[in-house]
Amino acid sequence: MLHEMKVSGLTIDPVSNAPIVILKSVEGDRALPIWIGILEATAIATELENVRFARPMTHDLFKNFMDMVKINVSKVEVCDLRDNTFFARIHFSFDGNSYNIDSRPSDAIALALRAGCPIFVDDAVLQKSKELDGEPEAWDKSEEGLKWKDYLDKLSPEDFGKYKM
Repeated sequence: MLHEMKVSGLTIDPVSNAPIVILKSVEGDRALPIWIGILEATAIATELENVRFARPMTHDLFKNFMDMVKINVSKVEVCDLRDNTFFARIHFSFDGNSYNIDSRPSDAIALALRAGCPIFVDDAVLQKSKELDGEPEAWDKSEEGLKWKDYLDKLSPEDFGKYKM
């Protein structure tokens, strides 16, 4: 089953400093964080904020090309999660035929925002992503390492002060 999602926002992973795009379901309260690259985060953020540059950036250029040759993007789908890597497909039509191509989710989302098409996430991906949220395990099993694990487990968002996301 596919769940329609919207881009809820972007944030930064405080551990790795990697950007994260947050997808939230249109119906219900499901959310899916996807770690992405800085360039893709910029492409998503500029479209969300309606920022326009004098010259087209890569995703804008691709959208301009698709418009010129009359390719219609109907939807993008985050379709799999394997070995902590998300996979997506871009569904489109051209010359009366339907196609889909493999894509990184970040590129598919950046393109979906520009094309104004829906973003879907497969139920299996949501299930697999829950498995990633298992009980954290301390790598350092020493007494000091376990103290740090306990301290981190008790942190709340309010503890981050000006660094709230």
